Amino acid sequence: MSDTSSSALPRQVADAYVDAFIELDPITGTYLGIAESSSKLPDFSPAGQAAQAELIRGTLAELDAAEQVPGAETDAEKRCARLLRERLTAELAIHETDEGLRAVSNIHSPAHSIREVFTATPTATEEDWAAVAARLRAVPASLEGYRASLALGLERKLYGGPRPTATFIEQLGVWASGEDGRGFFREFVAPGPDTLRAELDAAAGEATAGLVALREWMSEVYAPAVEGAPDTVGRERYARWSRQYNGTDLDLDEAYAYGWSEYHRLLAEMRTEAGKILPGAGPWEALAHLDVHGKHIEGVEEVREWLQSLMDEAIEALDGTHFELAERVRKVESRIAPAGGAAAPYYTGPSEDFSRPGRTWLPTMGETRFPVYDLVSTWYHEGVPGHHLQIAQWTHVADSLSRYQASIGHVSANAEGWALYAERLMDELGFLPDAERRLGYLDAQMMRACRVIVDIGMHLELEIPADSPFHPGERWTPELAEEFFGNHSGRPADFVESELTRYLSMPGQAIGYKLGERAWLLGRENARKAHGDAFDLKAWHMAALSQGSLGLDDLVEELSAL
Repeated sequence: MSDTSSSALPRQVADAYVDAFIELDPITGTYLGIAESSSKLPDFSPAGQAAQAELIRGTLAELDAAEQVPGAETDAEKRCARLLRERLTAELAIHETDEGLRAVSNIHSPAHSIREVFTATPTATEEDWAAVAARLRAVPASLEGYRASLALGLERKLYGGPRPTATFIEQLGVWASGEDGRGFFREFVAPGPDTLRAELDAAAGEATAGLVALREWMSEVYAPAVEGAPDTVGRERYARWSRQYNGTDLDLDEAYAYGWSEYHRLLAEMRTEAGKILPGAGPWEALAHLDVHGKHIEGVEEVREWLQSLMDEAIEALDGTHFELAERVRKVESRIAPAGGAAAPYYTGPSEDFSRPGRTWLPTMGETRFPVYDLVSTWYHEGVPGHHLQIAQWTHVADSLSRYQASIGHVSANAEGWALYAERLMDELGFLPDAERRLGYLDAQMMRACRVIVDIGMHLELEIPADSPFHPGERWTPELAEEFFGNHSGRPADFVESELTRYLSMPGQAIGYKLGERAWLLGRENARKAHGDAFDLKAWHMAALSQGSLGLDDLVEELSAL
């Protein structure tokens, strides 16, 4: 339980929770820039999960008391209290239904977190590398705790999906061996100092052995046990996960219908742009043409540099016109993602002191040629003005919020909704001046609309509408979802396969992009109507980005009042 006095206000309770949570989860500590976290890893065992649940229960009790303290009635305290209660209640529902005992995924699992935190662990000094060695030595025990949780899940007949399981086993093999046989951890320590060479190599060997042991157990015990289990989760589990990722109890049938309405709208726009590229061609025929004949970047380092320049140019163009950016928010780095992960690009935020900047990550999937149409809108989403401007601005204004609101009180649909809004904003501002880039943007938008359709559709086994051009009247299955997604995406087959596996193992997350964007657009429109000709988009953007995290329950209300 966090340690706060009986006179603590909600923001103090929230920030005490952050401190206590970091003690249990040093991976989060590393992303926030806490040096003491660099040598540790979490306990992912059933006991470790129980400790997190107990922390949540204790914090909720402290929040009950804090809301009665004089001063708790201010807008700032109420906003923080509302977020803290909503987030912790949603997370406790996940704990209490033992979802952590079947956490198998191709993108989001304890094992993924263990591996990925090393890309954010400091390595500037010999002391940093000594902490890396200690963290590497902690990998086997942390992975063993995760294995123990999955084993308990098998005992209780709580199964992860067979498809994510198979993909995860493949990923573990890549992490352990890689293309050159050294594997992720041995490759990671290669630049370390000679003075610690023996220690780092030995620790990397221990960490790699932990991966091998987990892979063997997953292959020999877990995969056979879950064979035949459903990959989909059903309405009850889906609603619980949807609350976690979206910060609201959605009307899932309304959301499904909205996904279809966006599908039809976007398809009409895509046909128009496709005709400008290849007269008479459909959207995906035009995109296939661009894959071969469109503008592209050759080379992995070359594409990293090009993406960096794209973000730098966006900052120069937007700062002072549509945003007002602090100097430390202006810095963002383009990186190439380590091999063996999922196919989708991603973003990691800055440390709390900005000593580690925000970073975008491009998985190359072995490719060396990169079509431009597929990158521009995506980097407006991942970098500027998307994830980076929001997450870095939260970090920048953390002192005027609470640490919780600026960091771990994250609502996925808020952030993904902003990033999709950012793509649309760049289209509105004329940053997609040709049909090639605009068709790429619309293809990305269509992907998000299809996510709403197939994510809700296959997990709830909904009926495909009669006006659908695809299998009308049938009920969704993962196989139909993959076919539909592939038919409506310009992306390669391995990306489509990776995406569907992601949706199966993270139910309710993928719908937050489109539903979050809808919330941001409605909030902006309401504010514009309220202010009339006096509406200042730059001021609205900065006020909106300085609120910290909000669930979709509260986002429209707060944005409309700015």
